[in-house]
Amino acid sequence: MNTSWSRVCACFGALAANHSFCIAQTNAPDHPSITVEGRTYTPRSILARNMGSLEEQSTQFPPHKIIGNVYYVGTKTLSSFLIVTPGGNVLIDSTYERNVPIIRKSVELLGLKFSDIKILLGNHAHGDHMEGDAMMKELTGAQVIVMSEDVPALKEMQPGGKKHPIDRVIQDGDTVELGGTVLVAHLTAGHTRGATTWTLKATEGGQTHDVVFFSSLRSPAQLTPPVIEEFSRSFEVVSQLPCDVPLGDHPAQFGMLEKYAKSKSSALNPYIDVAGCGLGAKIEEAMFHAILQEQEKAAR
Repeated sequence: MNTSWSRVCACFGALAANHSFCIAQTNAPDHPSITVEGRTYTPRSILARNMGSLEEQSTQFPPHKIIGNVYYVGTKTLSSFLIVTPGGNVLIDSTYERNVPIIRKSVELLGLKFSDIKILLGNHAHGDHMEGDAMMKELTGAQVIVMSEDVPALKEMQPGGKKHPIDRVIQDGDTVELGGTVLVAHLTAGHTRGATTWTLKATEGGQTHDVVFFSSLRSPAQLTPPVIEEFSRSFEVVSQLPCDVPLGDHPAQFGMLEKYAKSKSSALNPYIDVAGCGLGAKIEEAMFHAILQEQEKAAR
């Protein structure tokens, strides 16, 4: 990797094995353009919306309860979720290694013990979501559980030379259980080979709600036949998931800032948003088809 690309990757904390990862993460094209529910998007605008600035990626967002036993402990633009159970806690996404102390502070501000994290899950094998796994395991001893298709990419993710911990490898449809909470892993590949959408049931006010931790469905600039097949299957999978509470690997994907603000003054939980469950996938599927159409047109 040449010096300029090394700087770009280091800037985003991505310990990539090749240039294509860096290009996909930092240099998204500004075309094609799509309009969904009155808003216009390009690949570049979606990436900018998701990632925010370097400062926002490592700025603590107020830790807070989302619903039931699900809490937010991430930064302004990188999601990290804590699921609290009597048997210990589950963390979804360690984000960048530099954010692990921020996540720890958020957990402790909730009055919880960082060492009670017993299981560490990931959304997909990119540095902004799983780079901190090695440090998180070192500090908590948590069991690191990963989707099989993401194992090769995770083995390449070695911040500071640390080997990526992998304690259990799962397949599509497998479950992870702790303290009476059951999370189901749904393979929603495309963005990475093992991108995983997690689901669980949370109880609040005597009612049970379906919580969906959506994985990114953001298409690369070039779509190969295997990736096209993966995305086509993934869009079908997410369209069929029961959903009351849509969450995602970036707060912008589920409108966290707006919902958090509303939660301060509303008697109703704004995170319960059935109408918003399909919006993220709707945007990404429209972009996927636009990129595919543009690619097919250029090949003629």
